[in-house]
Amino acid sequence: MRLNLVLPVLIAAALALLGSVYVVAEGHTAIVLNLGRVTRTDIAPGLHFKWPLIERALVFDRRLQVIPADPERYLTSERKDVSIDFFAVGMIQDVRAFYRATGGDEEVATKTLAPIITDSLRNEINSRTLSQVVSGNRSEVIGEQLDAINKGAANIGVRIVDLRIKQVDLPTDSTVIKDVYRRMSAQRQQVASRLRAEGEEQAQAIKAKADRDRAVILAEAERDAQKLRGEGDAEATRIYGAAANKDPGFYAFQRSLDAYRATFSDGKAVIVLDRNDPFLQYMRSDK
Repeated sequence: MRLNLVLPVLIAAALALLGSVYVVAEGHTAIVLNLGRVTRTDIAPGLHFKWPLIERALVFDRRLQVIPADPERYLTSERKDVSIDFFAVGMIQDVRAFYRATGGDEEVATKTLAPIITDSLRNEINSRTLSQVVSGNRSEVIGEQLDAINKGAANIGVRIVDLRIKQVDLPTDSTVIKDVYRRMSAQRQQVASRLRAEGEEQAQAIKAKADRDRAVILAEAERDAQKLRGEGDAEATRIYGAAANKDPGFYAFQRSLDAYRATFSDGKAVIVLDRNDPFLQYMRSDK
């Protein structure tokens, strides 16, 4: 009979002990609620006790967390559309304020932070040109707005330690892409025109040099040919003269044959001469 009384007491004591103990892991913190009212906050890691039934412990992760966000569209200072995909890195700084603002729900915190971050980014993007947003220093864009973002995030007990732009896109349904393609095409056309002009200039220079070299080579060749022809004619004259001096009669006969050959080469020439003309002296037969 006594055992039946002791056993329920032991079970109740064990349940009460289990309900009064809670553990806070490293990198976490906790708050204790007494009948729904916050009584203790910023509880350090370790083993802790609370009153069972009337107190409840809520444990929160105070480590850095990635806060995702949907891509947002912004307007640059030139009124150009850009789509920016980004994420934030933050942590719970004031656990009491975090619980009061969100009820401990991280999804609520994310939804509350999203407009704070997007509005701050919008102010920065609106003051920059498209070129500065796409090719500029993204750390500058983030750094100048981080303080403003943390002022709003402090209301829910969160501190944003970093904000990163993952990607900057041009919306496909805007005129920005067409403008960019048109500008790129114009730049490529300008480069192509410059290259063609430079190529044409180089071609003209090469052609002019080739023509000049050709004229010089032809002139030198003609000069050398004239010199060789003169030397050949002089040598031929010398040879003819030497041959004539050795046998004047044969030389006269050879010259007459050359004259006959040149005169009657086509077979149609008609010459009217006196029969005693010297031109015909080698064509007469003496009897």
